[in-house]
Amino acid sequence: QVQLVESGGGLVQAGGSLTLSCAASGSIFSINGMGWYRQAPGKQRELVAAITRSGSTNYADPVKGRFTISRANAKNTVYLQMNSLKPEDTAVYYCNADLFYPLLDESTLVWGQGTQVTVSS
Repeated sequence: QVQLVESGGGLVQAGGSLTLSCAASGSIFSINGMGWYRQAPGKQRELVAAITRSGSTNYADPVKGRFTISRANAKNTVYLQMNSLKPEDTAVYYCNADLFYPLLDESTLVWGQGTQVTVSS
């Protein structure tokens, strides 16, 4: 089975930066889209950014111009560079991957366990 492991979360002051990483490992697969979601206390999980295998990106309005998503396909890894962080960015950030298994002709979504990002004012 495939597992996604996030890293890079932590505590940062408003205006600071953090970079999140998510590495996929396990059985033979191909990753189509990858993305980052976040969930703040008492709120629903929401999309932050997504990226296709070819590099096309999509960002939620609140993070446009501040966050950058990228991926290293050979490493099955996706990154989220977060700049100009605000207190409202505080949340648990989750990595997501859309996996395809060629031998099974099957697609599935896999989620990481999340990493905490806390932005202090």
